[in-house]
Amino acid sequence: MKFMEEYRDPKLAMQLSREIHRITTKPWVLMEVCGGQTHAIVKFGIDELLPKNIELVHGPGCPVCVTPLELIDRAIVLAGHKDLIFCSFGDMLRVPGSDSDLFSVKAQGGDIRIVYSPIDALSLARQNPDKEVVFFAVGFETTAPANAMCVYQAKKEGIKNFSILVSHVLVPPAIEAVLSSKDNRVQAFLAAGHVCTVMGYTEYTPLVAKYKVPMVVTGFEPLDILQGVLMCVKQLEEGRYELENQYIRWVQKNGNTHAIEIIKEVFCVIPRKWRGIGEIPQSGFGLNPSYKEYDAEERFSLKDIKTQESAECISGLILQGIKKPHQCPAYGKTCTPDRPLGATMVSSEGACAAYYRYRGVAGVVV
Repeated sequence: MKFMEEYRDPKLAMQLSREIHRITTKPWVLMEVCGGQTHAIVKFGIDELLPKNIELVHGPGCPVCVTPLELIDRAIVLAGHKDLIFCSFGDMLRVPGSDSDLFSVKAQGGDIRIVYSPIDALSLARQNPDKEVVFFAVGFETTAPANAMCVYQAKKEGIKNFSILVSHVLVPPAIEAVLSSKDNRVQAFLAAGHVCTVMGYTEYTPLVAKYKVPMVVTGFEPLDILQGVLMCVKQLEEGRYELENQYIRWVQKNGNTHAIEIIKEVFCVIPRKWRGIGEIPQSGFGLNPSYKEYDAEERFSLKDIKTQESAECISGLILQGIKKPHQCPAYGKTCTPDRPLGATMVSSEGACAAYYRYRGVAGVVV
């Protein structure tokens, strides 16, 4: 707790806030990429400590939120298979598909297990050789090493009844999708520190140069975020656009080389659909050809399942920083945590869930 409290010191927070106020002379729009940062901002009222002309908008940084609807539908079909154990992290079970969710399948008798690691799923495959075991591999680059290692280990041991349903997405292409949009108004980014802990931050250098926007790799505690905002605003006020690292206690320029090696061994970069956004080129991981036998979509012929996104849910606009959760007509009315329309209201990192939890039905500070 000591080290957590160091990064939540209210006196230091107010010092950073005053410095941001002192140097700010123009209106600026900043985007935090990670849903964990979004929750910290709303929970601790960090946006309320900033000048009124600095706006924080929330990016596509929640892997549960951006998992496309059709992949949820594929998971639901898969989880209903007889003699199959479907393994997932708990936050995926309430994400709505077209007509149902994984919790409903479980209630109807589907063998769905909540696990805390892909290794748990692999252990279940070893223990149940007469059943197929599928792990729902959702996440950004952060969770990719563990998922890759699990598949690597399954192949090494010759385990044939294990596969993964892959929904890995990559942060840099998502940032580029935001920046290249005709509706973009983001002028600087707080990059996700946990992703950069794994991958490093050299991938962001071309984006900074191409779009002339400051990017600061930032942590998740209040002081991290305030310092990240300060570093971005300094660049904007001085007319600079550089890549800086606030999260130096964890992030190194080239990341975790061992983690990157296992990712490259098992995964390749492919186009991916993002919920509410659509397909982004080269924005996800899929299994390399040498590991295709562990691809649940191939093994169970799921790729013919296609789904159209709901027009009522504006999660795509929220995830691109175009709208705030409380600006959605359904927010707090037809969309609540008990009856969510979209994943941004369900996920523990979703922006809509953060607003509803910490700011209530109105979604704004009163």
